Amino acid sequence: MSEKRKDSKGRVLKDGESQRANGTYDYRYTDIHKKRRCIYAKSLTELRKKEEELWRDLADGIDYAAGEMTVADLVDRYMNLKRGLKPNSLRSYNTAVKRIHTDPFGQKAIKTVKLSDAKGWFVFLHDSGFKQNTIGILQSVVRPAFEMAVEDDIIRKNPFKFKLSDVVPKDAYVRNALTREQQEKYLQFVQDYGGNYYDDIVILMGTGLRVSELYGLTRADIDFERHCIHVRRQLCRTAEKPYFVTPPKTKSGIRNVPMTDTVCAALRRVVKARASTKVEALVDGCSGFLFLDKSGMPKVAMHLENYMRGVQGKFEKMYGKPVPRITPHVLRHTFCTNVQQAGLDVKSLQYLMGHSNASVTLDVYTHSSFESVERAFEQIAGNL
Repeated sequence: MSEKRKDSKGRVLKDGESQRANGTYDYRYTDIHKKRRCIYAKSLTELRKKEEELWRDLADGIDYAAGEMTVADLVDRYMNLKRGLKPNSLRSYNTAVKRIHTDPFGQKAIKTVKLSDAKGWFVFLHDSGFKQNTIGILQSVVRPAFEMAVEDDIIRKNPFKFKLSDVVPKDAYVRNALTREQQEKYLQFVQDYGGNYYDDIVILMGTGLRVSELYGLTRADIDFERHCIHVRRQLCRTAEKPYFVTPPKTKSGIRNVPMTDTVCAALRRVVKARASTKVEALVDGCSGFLFLDKSGMPKVAMHLENYMRGVQGKFEKMYGKPVPRITPHVLRHTFCTNVQQAGLDVKSLQYLMGHSNASVTLDVYTHSSFESVERAFEQIAGNL
């Protein structure tokens, strides 16, 4: 009968267990792919805990060895399978992936990440100055990546399956619609302030278009006879790509938006004032963009955002009190709220805004006041 193998402390070693020359331990096994593998530990007690976990995983078909891959490697695997992302989304995702690679959390083995670890990481990022929106983008990458690992039988549970707002407080800037008085004061101020953005602001406030949709318009998209704008594209620009054209944000974004007389007059002024150029800018097969900057190139969101940022301080100084931070998107909020308070039904409003879901229209873009509720109540009071 062969003598049982023992470690340096006289403890009997099981089949597959060995003590190494430096005093640490290893255990050799065959994984679910019939490959020989080895796990290591500093002590025999730690090794046997790992053995128990290993055999539990093997019995359930979990790929124990694959669980050694890092969070960063898992995210890379997930992103390599992603297709059809829009440029802005791809840019946000790539920024998130880079952050995961440089963060110590990204070097953790995925099988070691627990729910408390995932929550703790997000809390640490928030306490370090990251906004909830930025952390949300990180979650939109790591959560599906870990879900893929669950479906591939690499890990048992997805530690990122939790509601972010339960861990990290909301700190995003709340966009409030402008009141009637604020709208009138702002438009008058912009007109007096100067610059060639007055009509841009009038059109945005009167149509609810996204600023990238506005600057994607060509003469062919405007039907003055029917008082209608055909929204078909967005014109964008990033640091990586000077100009590019994409479809609207959602499929519902392709729509026809009616024009009021005020909007129609503003667009006529834009068409009339548009300088003729020797060479029209051609962007992804599109040309003849209506809104041009001083150099004759198409405007993009950055142009208007910079202009409105410059106007903001002077506007507040003139009226001697804080006013809402006015951005192109606030103009979109304002239009939606104005139309909703005027009595347009929800489905029609959803169509005008280009939303794929009516809940976005009601929960995010509309703001009621006591006066608007009072008017609506008076209309139905007789039927109560």
